[in-house]
Amino acid sequence: MKYFINSTADYHQHDLNSLGWELTVCNSLEPLNSPCRKALTSPYSFGKHLYNFLSKIIPFNDIRSVLEMGGGMGYLMRDFLTLNPKLRAKMIDISPYLLDKQKEMLQSLGVDFELADILTVSSNDLFCFDLAIMNENLGDLPTLVAEQIEENNSDQNTNNILGKLEHFNKKYNLPLGLNEKEHINIGAMEIVEKLCLAGIKYIYLSEHSCEAVVPEEMKPYLSFPSSGIPEMISLKGHKEFTIKFSYLQKIAKMLHYKTRRGAFADFLPLNLNDKVKTALRLTTSFNDEQEIVRQFFYDIYKYEYLILIKGDEK
Repeated sequence: MKYFINSTADYHQHDLNSLGWELTVCNSLEPLNSPCRKALTSPYSFGKHLYNFLSKIIPFNDIRSVLEMGGGMGYLMRDFLTLNPKLRAKMIDISPYLLDKQKEMLQSLGVDFELADILTVSSNDLFCFDLAIMNENLGDLPTLVAEQIEENNSDQNTNNILGKLEHFNKKYNLPLGLNEKEHINIGAMEIVEKLCLAGIKYIYLSEHSCEAVVPEEMKPYLSFPSSGIPEMISLKGHKEFTIKFSYLQKIAKMLHYKTRRGAFADFLPLNLNDKVKTALRLTTSFNDEQEIVRQFFYDIYKYEYLILIKGDEK
């Protein structure tokens, strides 16, 4: 099987200077007048919705330290620290631009910052955290892309990654490489293993999923394929891939973590009013607000989260 390595590291380290063209769910809910907030039953920011959801699963009274990897503009961590001021937080990001934005957003909240590629950080440096968060960015991690040739991709680098693939196949009994058309989220697997081996009690991960399914009640308004094979997403200056969460679940379970998985709709309660239904039924949007709402609903069901809980924790 031949692969090339899709990596976004160089882009994030040297070229990224805006997130305006890459509208994450978190960012789409940031403006107070966002049409996406109006499409929810409770018009809160993403971080507040997520914190309220996690607080029903995770005993935040026992959480002292939280790590966010690739924290974007810092909105999520701002909300967490505002709702729970006793938390001690650290942000690790590969992007100098985004880390500076996080420092601006969180400057009054006593947060630590580190410019680093999380894949190069040792598990020994992560064991001190009670909660780890990686929101809407697993697809940025390295992916093995099947049946293509990439220039300037060294054989040594490819061999190193293929060695990791063999490691995951043997240790976790995964069928990697059997489907010649399947791209492999090798970086996402590596980060799950790293965080679990660090013994972090609670882990929250999320990204676009290649296994997401439209629920029956939403099929009159929404459709997308569920191929089970990571799909390429072309963005400005780089490419990302959707995630095969079932593989990540298997790795976590074999490392003695319980898992909970679902769509963003689990914690972003939708207000399916007549205005929203009209926007969703349109083949072509008549205005920007309708297009934003259509994309938002797509993301609510295309994004999946994965919560990992160590050992016997409930």
